[in-house]
Amino acid sequence: MAPPRVALLLALAACLAFARPGAAARELRVGYYAQTCPRAEEIVRRVMARALAREARSVASVMRLQFHDCFVNGCDGSVLMDATPTMAGEKEALSNINSLRSFEVVDEVKSALEEQCPGVVSCADIIIMAARDAVVLTGGPNWDVRLGREDSLTASQEDSDNIMPSPRANASTLIRLFAGYKLTVTDLVALSGSHSVGEARCFSIVFRLYNQSGSGRPDPHMDPAYRQALDALCPLTGDQNVTGGMDATPLVFDNQYFKDLVHLRGFLNSDQTLFSDNDGTRRLVTQFSENQDAFFRAFIEGMLKMGELQNPRKGEIRRNCRVANGGRPPLEKQVAPFRVLDF
Repeated sequence: MAPPRVALLLALAACLAFARPGAAARELRVGYYAQTCPRAEEIVRRVMARALAREARSVASVMRLQFHDCFVNGCDGSVLMDATPTMAGEKEALSNINSLRSFEVVDEVKSALEEQCPGVVSCADIIIMAARDAVVLTGGPNWDVRLGREDSLTASQEDSDNIMPSPRANASTLIRLFAGYKLTVTDLVALSGSHSVGEARCFSIVFRLYNQSGSGRPDPHMDPAYRQALDALCPLTGDQNVTGGMDATPLVFDNQYFKDLVHLRGFLNSDQTLFSDNDGTRRLVTQFSENQDAFFRAFIEGMLKMGELQNPRKGEIRRNCRVANGGRPPLEKQVAPFRVLDF
């Protein structure tokens, strides 16, 4: 992986190349499939509801696909593509492997849509609709999504490695990354509230518990009782694939995440740093901890703005979200697939 400074420069370059306002932008609009697939949004929500009933974590996992997709060359469904003998997929990127999961839920949505409206609804749009529905189905706000994206023909593990932040990222790094996409500090803090639902692995936090910043000590910005609970969940020599809730109500989309940050009970370093390390983000965390409606409004705005990031290259409507139309079989068909464990 590129050094942090180089990675940041590459990330900003990617922003200019793929998220530049007006750069061959496609028209996105509410009701895009009203004529070509009028039941599209209904179908997506129905499949997401089934997934939630089977496994509560799954919809949170699908929601986070929007961030991991849109920040790498725009919202184009590239994160869904399996590796092939000639293409290293984004699923194997450092921030994604053994972390992103529930791709089978997207497959189920796509299958249902292909049965109803073959070749019409893009995988990129499925991510946007499914992310919204994940929020709604877990108690969060509803909003109208703008649709009309095409799917990319390729994916880029290298771009994902160079752009996506790690769980160790601090507030300043995150602010610079988001600013490159013309996303504000408010967008950053609100979108981080996606961690209101779901779980993360011990792998992502053992350094906070035992060796923060190479000190050989735990993160000082951690409630002692919470740290004790995490020590029990994630012992230094324990199974780092064990998962824990990212806030105290991991099945409900609410503002508990921000309340936890205020009380120094953030699971990930990249979350707790928003309260502990920066005055601007601390003010917003405090505001959202006290006003859930304000959080919901800011979250909707952030999701809509993130959804506008586009890849100007010509795309297609994939028949299978894992592979380009007419493309080579995924590498996973030829070797044992890696096991997805996180989020």
